[in-house]
Amino acid sequence: MATSPFRPVPHPSSSPPPPPPDPSSDADLLRHLLSLSRDVSSSQQPSFSSSSPLRINPNLSSVPRNVKQLSFLFEELLLAVQDEDDDHDLALPRTASLCFREILLVLHRLKVLFDDHDCRSRAFVLFRAERIAAEIHEQVVDLATFLDIVPLAELRVPEDVRDLLRLLRRQLRRTSPAVDPAALSLRRDVLELVAGVESGTIPDRGALRGIFRQLSLDGARSCRHEIERVERDIADRVVDDRRVPGMVALASILRYAKCVLFGASTPRSDSSIGAGGHKSPFSEAEDLAVPADFRCPISLDLMRDPVVVATGQTYDRESIDRWIGSGHATCPKSGQALPYLELLPNRALKNLIARWCRDNNLPYDVADTITSTSDRQDDADGVTAGTNKAALEAARMTASFLVEELATAPSTEAAHRLVHELRLLAKHGSDNRALVAEAGAIPLLLPLLRSADAGLQVNAVTALLNLSILEANKRRIMHADGAVDGVVHVLGEGTTWRAKENAAATVLSLCSVHSYRRRLARHPRMVEVLVQMARDGPSSAKKDAMAAILSLAGDRENTGRLVEGGVVAAALETAVEPEVAEEASAVLAAVARRGGAEAVAEAEGAVARLVGVLRRGSDWARESAAAALVAVCRRTGASIVAELAAVPGIEWVIWELMGAGTERARRKAAALSRICRRWAAAVEAERTARFSAMSVTAASTTVA
Repeated sequence: MATSPFRPVPHPSSSPPPPPPDPSSDADLLRHLLSLSRDVSSSQQPSFSSSSPLRINPNLSSVPRNVKQLSFLFEELLLAVQDEDDDHDLALPRTASLCFREILLVLHRLKVLFDDHDCRSRAFVLFRAERIAAEIHEQVVDLATFLDIVPLAELRVPEDVRDLLRLLRRQLRRTSPAVDPAALSLRRDVLELVAGVESGTIPDRGALRGIFRQLSLDGARSCRHEIERVERDIADRVVDDRRVPGMVALASILRYAKCVLFGASTPRSDSSIGAGGHKSPFSEAEDLAVPADFRCPISLDLMRDPVVVATGQTYDRESIDRWIGSGHATCPKSGQALPYLELLPNRALKNLIARWCRDNNLPYDVADTITSTSDRQDDADGVTAGTNKAALEAARMTASFLVEELATAPSTEAAHRLVHELRLLAKHGSDNRALVAEAGAIPLLLPLLRSADAGLQVNAVTALLNLSILEANKRRIMHADGAVDGVVHVLGEGTTWRAKENAAATVLSLCSVHSYRRRLARHPRMVEVLVQMARDGPSSAKKDAMAAILSLAGDRENTGRLVEGGVVAAALETAVEPEVAEEASAVLAAVARRGGAEAVAEAEGAVARLVGVLRRGSDWARESAAAALVAVCRRTGASIVAELAAVPGIEWVIWELMGAGTERARRKAAALSRICRRWAAAVEAERTARFSAMSVTAASTTVA
């Protein structure tokens, strides 16, 4: 049965399908044949939907019906070979057995073809119409050939089944691989639409409706499903290279047409909206939560090309290249100086990300696919590399349309839908982020940060977060009137924790520009609301607040404001929580290194809590805690070293970290060990000197 476009489908695998099982007996062979023939007969030939009258080849629509007739033969043969009296199966004639094994392979290939094409987008079916028809016809010809040599005279089947088989042979031989002219006409219309968009022509709505009607795209929901399938087909590399630009362009046009013809989509309900929401702050409401290890610490996006820097931290290549290219020579996450700037590919992580995307039906490496095909030409239908320009133009039209509609939105509900669409458009790709900002979205989003509508506020701040990932947009946001005030308002008075978390993520994103760290920290309430969020929020909110504070701590000028704002106490409170220990420890290390060592040393329980992280924290948390202790011990004198040395078992903790920690953690542990040894040596020397002095005094008294 054809799959409904609105029902989840199994993600087609890029690896070849497994072969059919090898039957151990003729009875098993017939059972497999009967099962496969029923599966194939329930399929439909690839088309643009289960209800569409337009199919790539009307002749091929009879194939499932023909295979269903074949199942009657297998039923009769299965009854004939089974001996119910003595539980033994009779054997088929050898010629028939060999012939049926070949038919089993043909039916298996047909099932794989139907299943795979049923999972693909309508655009895939349209652009590969000839190839699909040829693949199916090839198997039909093979099936007819093997049926021709089936020795009917040697088989124990009724005459009516023999007549049915003869009729079936004639029907199969009459099939043709020719593609329906209507399908070819539709493809030409689609390609003309793409060419028009490429030239900057706004598509006629009537023409769009006609094309969408033939594709059975009759609403925002069906369009969204088609866009998802198109992107998955591109990511799976199942499309010919020459067709990729056309598919990419069509996906962008679908987004535009979805908004123009059917209006902005109604946002799906988000269970995390509420005071207790604990979803990942960077995941879309309608998306799976992306594992934190798969996100680039700089861009917050899913990493496409993860690379490792000298400190051992992993970033997306594009983001870290931009960071280094702007003159930075430090690790953005740890703040360490980079002894060398060589980037090493993290292939193991890339494979894990690709597998996770494949398992969750998400596109991966789409951008790479587009780039790699941008210089290739299409020979058959005039689809050239320039169709990437069509995709860009379609995205520009979509952004302009949405921004214009938002400027005149008649209600909060209408604004909510439009902001949701802008958020999704800005979610992926630098081009989309640039186009949305150029269309004037940022000034329209800022007032919505103060909206009392929880959903609208979340979508507005998330759209701003997505836009801020682009370097040029950071400047647009920071120079927009009321931008920082709006973000701070969400941090302090946001209607949901989800909104607050995404506001903190926006601060983190903006702080990748060094000069903006000072501007953000100078806001009279910035540190206050982040500290309050770190103390009162759920774990996810605490984590994001600490990450934002850590980014502000990257500038020495901000250290005084952070200390006065209570950052040290808040970091020590959250350092004992496993979910937040990494960020909290890193904040303490950054503050201690940049002039706040005394504030850390004077905080109640600072040493004990940092040692607790050394004992039980993750690798990065232990590394940061060790760095914080080294900075505090070196900058505040012997009293803090004495407190550290008095902690029970500290020698074992340091020794264990020297043997099993990260490279930086081992160095910091070795430094702590030296500090403790020197302090112990100094204490011993002082004790010895005092004892000597007492001995001399006693001897003098005795002599006197």
